[in-house]
Amino acid sequence: MAVYLGAVAAFLVGSLGLIDDLKTRSDRVAQASLRLDQLSRRSPRLPSRTPDEAGQSLFLNGRTMTIAAATLEQRIKDTVEKSGGALTSSQVEPDGPDAKDGFVRLTASIEVDQSGLQTILYEIEAGTPYLFVDKLSIQSPEDFGEPETSHFRMTLAVVGQWRAFE
Repeated sequence: MAVYLGAVAAFLVGSLGLIDDLKTRSDRVAQASLRLDQLSRRSPRLPSRTPDEAGQSLFLNGRTMTIAAATLEQRIKDTVEKSGGALTSSQVEPDGPDAKDGFVRLTASIEVDQSGLQTILYEIEAGTPYLFVDKLSIQSPEDFGEPETSHFRMTLAVVGQWRAFE
């Protein structure tokens, strides 16, 4: 009988230890949840709208792929001018390997200073419609024997997807 009472007492002590551990963990979860609620009330709310709802398309729009390519070329030109650079040449590749899937590719040669370079890359990749820098080549002024204060020469290939107007 003493062995039986000893086993029951051991199980009781073990059970009380598990119950205490569960209560401690439950309290930690409640504290973490309360802290999360406090932090989420303090953080600024981001708008929950998609670019389409903001009136901007995620795709290059146009009745034809040629019009979409012209839109892409104008977007790159505006971005380069806004950053203080100069678009020296550009070429649309309408019959590239991805053209059948609706992708438009533009290769552009640009002269720009270093801060403008960062601005161009950011504006292309962060804005809408969604554009992606496929290839990038940059030459520093020293590469072609000019002073360090001169402009970088950059060649980049930009790709966007075309979606016809509906």
